[in-house]
Amino acid sequence: MRKFGTLTEGGESLPWLSECRNKKSATLDLRKPEGAALLKRMVQDADVLVENFQPGTMEAWGLGWEVLHALNPRLIMVRISGFGQTGPYRGRPGFGRIGNAFGGLAFLAGYPDRPPVTPGSATIPDYLAGLYGALGTLLAMQARAKTGRGQFIDIGLYEPVFRILDELAPAFQRTGHIRQRMGPGTVNVVPHSHYPTKDGRWIAIACTSDKIFSRLAEAMGVPEFAGDGKWGTIRQREAARAEVDAFVADWTKTMTRDEALAICERFQVPCGPVYAIDEIFEDPHYKSRGNIAWVPDARLGELAVPNVVPRLSETPGAVRWLGAHPGCAQRRGVSRLAGARRRGDRPPQGGEGDLSARRALPRRARELTCVRMRAKLAGRRFRA
Repeated sequence: MRKFGTLTEGGESLPWLSECRNKKSATLDLRKPEGAALLKRMVQDADVLVENFQPGTMEAWGLGWEVLHALNPRLIMVRISGFGQTGPYRGRPGFGRIGNAFGGLAFLAGYPDRPPVTPGSATIPDYLAGLYGALGTLLAMQARAKTGRGQFIDIGLYEPVFRILDELAPAFQRTGHIRQRMGPGTVNVVPHSHYPTKDGRWIAIACTSDKIFSRLAEAMGVPEFAGDGKWGTIRQREAARAEVDAFVADWTKTMTRDEALAICERFQVPCGPVYAIDEIFEDPHYKSRGNIAWVPDARLGELAVPNVVPRLSETPGAVRWLGAHPGCAQRRGVSRLAGARRRGDRPPQGGEGDLSARRALPRRARELTCVRMRAKLAGRRFRA
């Protein structure tokens, strides 16, 4: 991740700086005995270990679940891979784009007479897998509080994608219907799309019920179309989807986006602007809620990144620093741990012991960008 995406003048990428916020960084070469031994030491004091290697990789290094669980029976291990730890495809490599495709989302993105497109971002499965991994971790921690034992969490990148596709699976099982691409439209509801405005922008309108459509019909000056009118029910509107969407589009094109938004809001029709990133930066609601964090950084001066989500009332959290240079925590953390005898022993406080531990670290280290631990190292903890 350090080199993936737009590179900064310091050589690190914007995704690294943003997504590795608040994390300390150490490097280990798990292919070598010294690196594996250090990880085993860290695991003994860890709450959670997250890894995203291809299945079998950790086992080949002697660091599989059974080994780590034996070292720390309370350990929770999150394992994220392209296709999961089991099944005929377990050994295949995978990235977010593959998760979108195999999970069924990419097939639905775009227009029916054109090829499937990227559904906004190829990294959606990566973020979803992380969220479901965090959820699984919380569940595992609750179970551990009762049993005293940890467990591992197995997630394939495609699985969270498949999970969020509303009624796609049960509809196919019940009716045999294979949903096709619908452009900006939405299955089961209409009008529920993006509509152009006369200033060259777009507005999103979502009528999810007959009641909401009646409000929109009144806003458009055609209240007779709702209720007992020709488009009063969702079934009538679905049968005339193209006509309904064209009618709404013709209406929105008579106004600027702000004018269309104001009318929809006045009639309580769910709506929103279709924003580009520059408009997000300018929007007063984003500013009011602090959705963009401006983080000072010695390397860049300042960087704008999405702020903490979710927002907790008592412990809201904050972005304290951006993704650190790999190895920044090496001296204070891993190297001291390498010289410590066991938990409870005081790690060396400098001197030859500390220096030799640092020298024992591999020169060409394999970066564990996907290992996040709350591990006690010299009285400190990694912060998630």
